[in-house]
Amino acid sequence: MRTSDFDYHLPESFIAQTPVEPRDSSSLLVLHRDSGEIEHSIFRQIVDFISPGDLLVLNQTRVIPGRLHARKVTGGRVELLLLHRRDELTWEALVGGNGLSAGKILEVEDGPRAEILSVLSGSERVVKFHEPIEPFLPRVGHVPLPPYIHDKLADPERYQTVYARETGSAAAPTAGLHFTPALLETLKNKGLLLAYVTLHVGLDTFAPVMEDDPRQHKIHTEWCELTEETADIINQTHTAGRRIIAVGTTSVRTLESASTGATAGIRSSNRRLSVKAFIGPTSLFILPGHQFEVVDAMITNFHLPKSTLLMLVSAFAGRERTLEAYEIAKRERYRFYSFGDAMLIL
Repeated sequence: MRTSDFDYHLPESFIAQTPVEPRDSSSLLVLHRDSGEIEHSIFRQIVDFISPGDLLVLNQTRVIPGRLHARKVTGGRVELLLLHRRDELTWEALVGGNGLSAGKILEVEDGPRAEILSVLSGSERVVKFHEPIEPFLPRVGHVPLPPYIHDKLADPERYQTVYARETGSAAAPTAGLHFTPALLETLKNKGLLLAYVTLHVGLDTFAPVMEDDPRQHKIHTEWCELTEETADIINQTHTAGRRIIAVGTTSVRTLESASTGATAGIRSSNRRLSVKAFIGPTSLFILPGHQFEVVDAMITNFHLPKSTLLMLVSAFAGRERTLEAYEIAKRERYRFYSFGDAMLIL
């Protein structure tokens, strides 16, 4: 297995810069894993491809408005991007600016002072604020967009799912951006079940794998939670012989991390291991060869070349079949990445 096996060419014109309106009017490519058949639809028609009793598992994380403008007290503009809170005052953050070494004092615009405590790798720093930053974020923080999106987003809520509840992500779980309240209601009225997990997405999600052998790549660790209530719904759905449909790669990682097989080091041949409540960090790296214990179907967007997300999708649908679907998507002028169109993999 080589990282180059997951590469493909994508002209910049395919990268969606703005979301479509309404959310559920995005295009939907449906890939049937058993036959390789591909169908083309509209996202709101997803109801035609899933059945009563199936369970949609959605990631309810909410993106932090964590992009902050600041200045060094000695002069010079700085940008902070909050990634992970260590305690009430201390955060891991990406910084933009010169001379940002340990001990530097920063003035957040319309916010508190902060000190750089230590230098991590690259542009990552540990930053301690003089008072909690969270109360300031709704007023002074900006929602961070992926680096490949260059257009300004008129409505920051458009980079949040309509069911976002638990604040903590540096990026949105973008497969969920296609849902509207009306579509969720339609699905429930048809007899589908909904359950929620939480996984706080880190910016490493967008980083390509640099190692020649992807198995040498250190996967980003992300905090996630699957409650007892959700575990019960998942296990009951499995027992009833219905499908578990993960909305996004983040839900996939959470579900597979919570498998009793994953936590006990068991590999099952019947794929019907149970799920148990799980809370904490996951560093599960899903590559081709992974045996999926929980997920039966997946909703996802079109991902960056050589990314861990494309590798995960390739593990689920097959590498060649996935890349063939991507070529068809390009030919049909699908839109790629965070604000792009969707795939349903059955």
